[in-house]
Amino acid sequence: MIVSWNWLKEYVLLDMPAAELERRLMMAGLNHESTEEVGGDLGIDLEVTSNRPDCLGHLGIAREVAVLWGRSLKLPAAAPREGAAKVTDLTRVSLECPELCYRFTGRVIRGVKIGPSPSWLVRRLATIGISAINNVVDITNYVLMECGQPLHAFDLAKLAGPEIIVREGRPGEKLLAIDHKTYDVGLGVCVIADAKRPVAIGGVMGGAESEVTEATRDLLIESAEFAPLSIRTTARKLNLHSPSSYRFERGLDPAGVDWASRRCCELILDLAGGELAAGSIAVGRTPPVREPIVLRLAQLPRVLGITIAADEVRRILQALGNREVKADSQKVEVIPPSWRRDLTREIDLIEEVARIHGYEAIPEDVSVPMAPSARSDEDRVLSTIRHVLTAAGFDEALTLSAVEEEWSQAFSPWTDAAPLVSPTPILRRADRLRRSLVPSLLGARRTNETLANPTIELFEIAKVYLPKPGALPDEERMLALTSGGDFFAVKGVLEALIARLNPAARLEVIDASLELLDSGRECELKLNGERLGFLGEASDQGLKQFELRGRTTVAEVRVSQLIKAARLVPQYQELPAFPAIGRDINLELPEAIRWADVAAIVSERSGAALESLEFKEIYRNDALRSAGRKSMLFSLTLRSREATLTNAEADAIRASIVAACGERFGAVLRA
Repeated sequence: MIVSWNWLKEYVLLDMPAAELERRLMMAGLNHESTEEVGGDLGIDLEVTSNRPDCLGHLGIAREVAVLWGRSLKLPAAAPREGAAKVTDLTRVSLECPELCYRFTGRVIRGVKIGPSPSWLVRRLATIGISAINNVVDITNYVLMECGQPLHAFDLAKLAGPEIIVREGRPGEKLLAIDHKTYDVGLGVCVIADAKRPVAIGGVMGGAESEVTEATRDLLIESAEFAPLSIRTTARKLNLHSPSSYRFERGLDPAGVDWASRRCCELILDLAGGELAAGSIAVGRTPPVREPIVLRLAQLPRVLGITIAADEVRRILQALGNREVKADSQKVEVIPPSWRRDLTREIDLIEEVARIHGYEAIPEDVSVPMAPSARSDEDRVLSTIRHVLTAAGFDEALTLSAVEEEWSQAFSPWTDAAPLVSPTPILRRADRLRRSLVPSLLGARRTNETLANPTIELFEIAKVYLPKPGALPDEERMLALTSGGDFFAVKGVLEALIARLNPAARLEVIDASLELLDSGRECELKLNGERLGFLGEASDQGLKQFELRGRTTVAEVRVSQLIKAARLVPQYQELPAFPAIGRDINLELPEAIRWADVAAIVSERSGAALESLEFKEIYRNDALRSAGRKSMLFSLTLRSREATLTNAEADAIRASIVAACGERFGAVLRA
C-alpha cells in the first residue's frame, strides 16, 4: 500500500518528520518498505497484513496516525446533492446470488461531462503509481485508494435495458474486460449483467463494452460487498488480479459500502457535473451487528507483563473506533467498529492496546506469568500412531471429507445408513460425506500408481460421518491404512502399533464379510474384546473398481479404542539376563482353523516363557487340499527370567502346544 504524504494531510495533522511517521507506523504493525519522492510529494510504501484491510486506504492509515499521535481525524462529508428524479425510475437491481455478493448498491448520475481530471487529482494518483484516464474513472480510483472500497462506473446508455442483474456466470459465457482480454465467466463466477450479457466480473474488473468514454453522459455507480472466498477463487481461476480483487479477498467494511458510493458521487458532481438521482438502490443483507467484547484489565499484566492505566486503555480502545458499552475498575466492554473484522476476542483487544501503547514500552526483562500445560491423552496417542507408522515406512495422507457416490457405496463397514449429501460438491461429483476413509486412500493410491511411484504406503487420521435418523451424525475419528504389502504385513504393523500403545492389550481376529475385500484375506479386529476395525486385501473386483494395478491391503480402526487401551505411562523392564531358546513347529490341521486360534493355544501353553511368536507360512499340496487340510509353520522364542531355560523344558512346552492343538483342532505334527 503506497500512501501519499500530501494526500494523508487532508485527514490528519502531519507535523512530524516523515522518518518518525514511518518508524511509529512500523512499530504499530505497518512495516515500512520504502519512501520515494514523486513530484514534490512522498510515496510511502507500507506493508499491510491480510488481517488489516482497513489500512488499504488513506483513511485507514490516517486513522492509525490519529490514534498514535492523539490527533483528530477529519472525514469527508460524502453528502452529494440530489436532483428531483428518483433512481428507482431510472434503473433496477436484482441480486440472484446472495452467497457470492452480500450487498449491491447503485446510484445514477445523468448529464456528466467526461474530460481530464484536475492537476491535484492527477498528482495524487501519480504519487501512488496510478495513471490518469478521465475524471470519472480517476474519481473511482481516488475513492478506492481513499477508503479502500472498490467502485465501478458503468455507462448507463450502453446497458441493455434498465435492470442490472447480479448473478452467477453461465456455462460458455465470456466477457471482454477493460484490459481488452476475454475471460470465461462460467459457473462459480459472480458477474454483473444486463438483460443480455455480463458487463463486469463482480469484484474483479469491469467490461469493455460498458466502460466510461468521452461520449458517456449517464453513469451507474456501483458499490458492493462481495464474498471474499468467491473473489479469491475467481481471481485465481481467471489469473486476473486487480486492486479491487485484492481488497475484496480480504473482507471490507460492510458499513463503508454506501459511504464510498456517496463520496464517489460527490466528487463526480464537483468535477464532472451532472445531476444525481435521488436515493439509491440497495439489495442484499444489511451490515451485521457486532457482538460486544469484554477486556478484563487484569489480563494486561498477565499477557504483557506490564500494567497500563484503565483510563489509557479506554482512550486507546475508543480512539480505534470501539464503542464503549460499559466500564468499571475490573473490565471494559466495547463493540468493535465495522471496519475491524479482526477484533473478535479479548486477546485481540489486548494486542491493540499493546501496539498503540507501544511495544517498545514493554521492558525486555519483564516477567510474564507462565502456567504449565500438558498434552491431552488423545494428542499423545495420535503422536504415537504417527511415529510408529512413519517408522514402518508409511506416509501420512490428507484427503477430502467428501467423496463421490460410487466410492461411498464401495466400502462402508460402520453403517448401512445413507451418507449425508452436500448441496455443493467439493470436487466434481464429490458430494457425499464419507463414512469410511478407505475409499479416499484408495483414490490417493490410484493417483500414485498413475505417477509410477514404486512405494505407496499411506495412512490417514480423520473423521468419518455416520448418519443418525433425526439427529446430527456421529463424527468418529478413524485411522486408515493402505499398503502394497499382504494381509499379514499390515496386520503386523497394527500389532506393532498396539504393542507400542499397550503391550498387554489383546488383539483378536474374527470372521468378516466385506464386499470390497477378498473373502480369504479379510477379518474384523477386536481390541480387549471390543470392536476395533477391519483389515483385508482388496478383491479383484475391488481393484477393478478403483482402477488399481497391484496388490492392495487396507485397514481401518477406531482411534477412540486405541486411546482407551493406551497405557501412556512408560513402564520400566529389566533386560533379560538369561538366553532364549527357539523352536519351530509345523502342524497339519483342518483348513478352517485360523492362525489366531493357533496363536491363542501357543500363548496359553507357553505362559510367561513365551517371548515372541512369528507366523511363517501356509503350505498346501494336492493331497492336503483333497483332505481339506493345510500345513502351518510358525516359530516361537522362549525365555525364562528366573534361570536358563533348558532344552528339555523348551521341548516340553513344544510338546504341550502340539498336544493341545491335536486335541482341539485335530492337528498333527509334520516331520
